[in-house]
Amino acid sequence: MNRPLALDRIRVVLSRTSHPGNIGAAARAMKTMGLRQLWLVSPAVFPDEVATARASGAVDILESARVVDTLEQALADTVFSAALTARRRELSLPRLHAREAAQEIVARTIDGEVALVFGNETSGMTNEEVGLCSLPVTIPTDAEFSSLNLGAAVQLLAYELRMAALQPPPPQDLQAEPATHADFEGFMAHLEHAVTLSGFHDPKNPKRLLPRMRRMFNRIRLEKEEVAILRGMLTTFETPKRRN
Repeated sequence: MNRPLALDRIRVVLSRTSHPGNIGAAARAMKTMGLRQLWLVSPAVFPDEVATARASGAVDILESARVVDTLEQALADTVFSAALTARRRELSLPRLHAREAAQEIVARTIDGEVALVFGNETSGMTNEEVGLCSLPVTIPTDAEFSSLNLGAAVQLLAYELRMAALQPPPPQDLQAEPATHADFEGFMAHLEHAVTLSGFHDPKNPKRLLPRMRRMFNRIRLEKEEVAILRGMLTTFETPKRRN
């Protein structure tokens, strides 16, 4: 069976991986399900012979892996990103189980590059990392023993993505160009500046205003033109302040 084209637009992002063997195991898990894009955010050790040994036939995935310093860099040109997290996070969007999330991730590939993000083996993803992503995802493990190693988690999600990609896509209406992660982060930085300049936001007593606004706009799934409209509106709000 041919590899579904949707999988070409899905990148697996491993953030702050501590053991190189887990990188190799993830590469092998990806290749068995037709995923090819591996991104590594500040790995403790890479490249490494242990990673190569654990890849076991998926060395090409390791050789083409992109290594970056921050999660923001790994997500910059994506239009959608999902964060694997076992914990319910305050102020995060509602979590989806892996199977439902896989369908959403595959559907988003119509718009452009998407990402599935895994955190550090010991501590998982930070609240800040989850906040950068569009959707929290969880694996519905048994509550009495929920521990999964990184390679196994990647294998489960890769399988679900493949199964979702093999389904005939629903008919698509013509849609506007979605905002990329970089577009969205630029808007959020602009918004923070504007509400601070206006006095609405006090950096010395921030409370939860900005995380709540981030969650609200993440839920909307902004289009590129909508971001431009919002930033233009913010600029007009800022202009009188600059002239005083």
